[in-house]
Amino acid sequence: MVRGDRASWNIRDRHMAATIARLARHHGPGSRGLVWEHNTHVGDARATDMAAAGLVTVGQLVREAHAAEGVALVGFAAHRGSVVAASGWGEPERVLPVPDAVPGSHEDLLHRALAAPAVLDFGADRSGPWLSARRGHRAIGVVYEPRQERGNYVPTVMGGRYDALLWFERAEALRPLHHEAAPREPELETEPTGF
Repeated sequence: MVRGDRASWNIRDRHMAATIARLARHHGPGSRGLVWEHNTHVGDARATDMAAAGLVTVGQLVREAHAAEGVALVGFAAHRGSVVAASGWGEPERVLPVPDAVPGSHEDLLHRALAAPAVLDFGADRSGPWLSARRGHRAIGVVYEPRQERGNYVPTVMGGRYDALLWFERAEALRPLHHEAAPREPELETEPTGF
């Protein structure tokens, strides 16, 4: 699952959703779980431009399979701060600045409206102008380039992507407890094509 194509993305997210289903079956019908993932995986792809590109997400798949049991997708967003990321795949991690949100983005709107950390529960009616509007939502991944900030936004209908949002004015980079040693040999793809 190291390829960067659409099929690899969908295989990975389908595998993660199937793992959640296997854990739920293992723990029985009364079990509940909390899955911590990046917004790009936990949010519902159907509320972004990802769906038009043929991509699915764990959040979408879990909603489709378990909506009746009660699924809540919770995203994170911040106006500015810092993040641990790399300049490219395989590059070393660095603490990088996260500039102020791009004007007109969800993050910019929340900064102007709230200007303080908040938990936003979207409720059942998501027809209001903010929750139903498609606008950019920042997506910072393993690879991040602050100088190309405009390219880090995914067109998103917030009320379709999540059920709630944790909002921060400033996010701080994680500080690892320790670093793993670099692998001595290349990591090989084990699913779906080899060992």
